[in-house]
Amino acid sequence: MNRALYRRLANLFFVAITIVATLIALGALVLILWSLVGKGFGGIDLQIFTMSQPAPGSEGGLANAISGSIVMCALGMAMALAVGILAGTWLSEYGRNTPYGHVVRFLNDVLLSAPSILIGLFVYELLVRPFHGFSAWAGAVALAILATPIVTRTTEDILTLQPSALREAGMALGASQAFVIRKIVWKAARAGLVTGGLLGFARISGETAPLLFTALGNQFFSTSLTQPMASLPTTIFQFALSAYDDWQRLAWVGALLIATAVLTINIIGRIIAREARY
Repeated sequence: MNRALYRRLANLFFVAITIVATLIALGALVLILWSLVGKGFGGIDLQIFTMSQPAPGSEGGLANAISGSIVMCALGMAMALAVGILAGTWLSEYGRNTPYGHVVRFLNDVLLSAPSILIGLFVYELLVRPFHGFSAWAGAVALAILATPIVTRTTEDILTLQPSALREAGMALGASQAFVIRKIVWKAARAGLVTGGLLGFARISGETAPLLFTALGNQFFSTSLTQPMASLPTTIFQFALSAYDDWQRLAWVGALLIATAVLTINIIGRIIAREARY
């Protein structure tokens, strides 16, 4: 067997493996979506969005869980964006090649892959146990800790890709570095920053373990941030393990709502990123 034939066969083998792996991944995704749509779509009605979770055998919906998820995710993302964008900006513009910058970048990457249940336990010891009660604030802080490293990493990568000519042009006109970053670099990287925020939101929207340790859950509609608050992930966890058919139906509906939200957010993020390139 000559070398050219060997290379062609090796290339065909490699391409075949990648195609098979891709088909397996797509097949798993299709099966998951098929099961969610098949078992959850039929249970979607107006009551899902207008009524709180019911007692077994009673009529009800997921309004309290949906509103709780939106509140805690919104608060968590507000904190994550504030910290993550500033931290990513510092890593890109000030501490890129400094020893301290390398340490911060390494710790951020470690936090990026930290198990969410450990984050929940940490926030439990920090904000739940000392105050003798679960709260929506604690849940939002746990979600913020999970989203912050994603926003930080994305911000650093996006700002690093911006041309140095933008910074040099601004400083040549007498502007300070902070002014150039705020008015020029951030504006040029706006689409990428929005994409990072959307990815962070998609990351935390389905987290269950941190909320079990912090917000716990609430079968009633609640807007108090100092009290336990319901969320879709914790409600799905509770209802899916129950022996009641109506609760299991609501669990499938909640899972479909989360999957739809995450899929929509990821599609929006990709559209924004593609428009930014052109």
